[in-house]
Amino acid sequence: MCSPLAIALGVAQGATSLIGQSQQASAQRDAQAAASRQERERYLAEVSAMRMQQQQEAVGESQRLQESSRQAMEARSTAAVSAGEAGVSGLSVNALLGDISRRQAEYEFSSLQQSRMTDVNRQLALNESGIGFSRNMLRINQPISQPDYLGTAVQGLQTGLSNYGVMYNAGLVKPKTPSSTG
Repeated sequence: MCSPLAIALGVAQGATSLIGQSQQASAQRDAQAAASRQERERYLAEVSAMRMQQQQEAVGESQRLQESSRQAMEARSTAAVSAGEAGVSGLSVNALLGDISRRQAEYEFSSLQQSRMTDVNRQLALNESGIGFSRNMLRINQPISQPDYLGTAVQGLQTGLSNYGVMYNAGLVKPKTPSSTG
């Protein structure tokens, strides 16, 4: 029969192990929650910065196009007045005005094409950022080991038996013999 002290030591070790496992799982859950929260904040800040830059570029593009229109309008007015003062009219004036309009249209087309390419690149960057966010969340939120009740019970039993063996070999416990009846 095993010594109650040996069994108590095994049970105590098992209980301590389970408490430690539970605390470790809880600490890991807390760490994952904090890391997930920080990753969400990082991602939202990154996307927000990209969108803010996009808005600023759109305002700048709009201002450049407005300035281009204003300059083209002034150039057409100046050309028309100059031609009138010089007594020039007809096809040559129309060609000059058409050339000014063509250059304005080329500038605006080029500017809009550049804006579209920038938007495509930004969308790719946003998609990559989203993929990175998902990848980071998967890396952060790994499965958490839960307390191993059966393994701890078996280990506690092994410890109890091992303690009993040590105590027996040290002469601290004596085996019980069956009593004989007459």
